[in-house]
Amino acid sequence: MQKIYILIAEDDADDRFLLETAFKECGFHEELVFVDNGVELVQFLSSQTGKPNPSKCFPGFIMLDLNMPKKDGREVLKEIKENPLYRKIPVVIFTTTKNDHEVTRCYELGANSYVVKPVNFDELVNVIREMRNYWLSISVLPG
Repeated sequence: MQKIYILIAEDDADDRFLLETAFKECGFHEELVFVDNGVELVQFLSSQTGKPNPSKCFPGFIMLDLNMPKKDGREVLKEIKENPLYRKIPVVIFTTTKNDHEVTRCYELGANSYVVKPVNFDELVNVIREMRNYWLSISVLPG
């Protein structure tokens, strides 16, 4: 059986460190795969499609920042959800952007969830715990 991992698109090194620390604080052991921007995320997913049974090589879910260099989260979200190979992968928008227009836009593009980044570490740990438990333990996804 393929080991479950979480793909995280985050361009800020401090945020990557905090996310990694929060996952460890929760006692989770899934591999965290970080990419710096949308181009790298698409390249990473593309690299998985060449493997035998590629859907088993895809992440349990993707955490996607909206504001990244090269290709922003909105462009990547649209690309993922338009691709028949990738569209079943849950995509959680994880961003500092909190406005109704942006939330609506992301859901229209196919986001599975929209989460505003917490402002303190304790809140981050709680959000990571809930998000991980929901997508990897509670939610039933297609095979």
